[in-house]
Amino acid sequence: MKIATIAVRILLGLIFLVFGCNGFLHFLHLPPPTNPLAVQYYTSLAITGCLNVIFAFEILAGLLLLLGFWVPLGLAILGPIIANILLYHACMAPAGLPLALVCTVLEVFLIWRYWPHFSAIVRRNA
Repeated sequence: MKIATIAVRILLGLIFLVFGCNGFLHFLHLPPPTNPLAVQYYTSLAITGCLNVIFAFEILAGLLLLLGFWVPLGLAILGPIIANILLYHACMAPAGLPLALVCTVLEVFLIWRYWPHFSAIVRRNA
C-alpha cells in the first residue's frame, strides 16, 4: 500500500505541477470551452488575476506532493481547487470531467492514507 500511496502522490503532484505551469507558460494547447457560461466564468477569473493565484497554488501543492514535504498541506491546498475543477466541469464544461473525477479520486485516496493528519478537523469535541 505504501508503493500505491507514493505512486498516487507523484501522479497527482505531476498533474497539478504541469497544469499549474501551463497556466503561466501555455505549452499545452487546451481547447477553449464552448459553453458561454464557462467562457464568462473563465474570463472573469482571468481578468481579475484570480487564475494566477490558482495556478501558483497548483504549482506549490504539486511540488509539495512530488517532493514529499508537508503532503497534508499540499492536499489541503488542492482540496478546494479540485472541488472547483470538479464543479466547473460537471456544470459547464463536461469534456474535462473524466480528468476532474480522476483527480478527485486520487485526492480522496491520499486523504484516506494521510487520515491521521486530517482527523482533528472533523473530530467532535464534547
